[in-house]
Amino acid sequence: MTIEIGVYSLADICADPLTGHAVNAKQRVKEIIEAAKLADEAGLDVFGVGEHHRLDYAVSAPPVVLSAIAQVTERIRLTSATTVLSTVDPVRLRILLPWISFRMGAPKSLPGAAPSSNRSRCSDMIRGIMMRYLKSI
Repeated sequence: MTIEIGVYSLADICADPLTGHAVNAKQRVKEIIEAAKLADEAGLDVFGVGEHHRLDYAVSAPPVVLSAIAQVTERIRLTSATTVLSTVDPVRLRILLPWISFRMGAPKSLPGAAPSSNRSRCSDMIRGIMMRYLKSI
């Protein structure tokens, strides 16, 4: 059995507890990229970035941020920490994230997936399609 140690970020934007000042989304993404670089330098195995579609979270497209992280890291495996299935094409997701790993020379990884907080028949249908597709490969 192999154990991997890693960290993830949901890219939440919150006020600094000391100053009370909240950073903007651009600064938060820079901090996430720096955290991934530090995790890579420290020898951690995996770094994940979560997806959210609210104003208090900085990342709504993890593959974009993961691509930026891939440019500044050497060894760490990158993955999605959360995926809102009701807002994504499951086939594109299945192709895109391993492609980022391939381009950076890391092993392929499947992203994590979670239904959105606003459940609907559509999200259930998408989840079902994605699960059937993943089982077929």
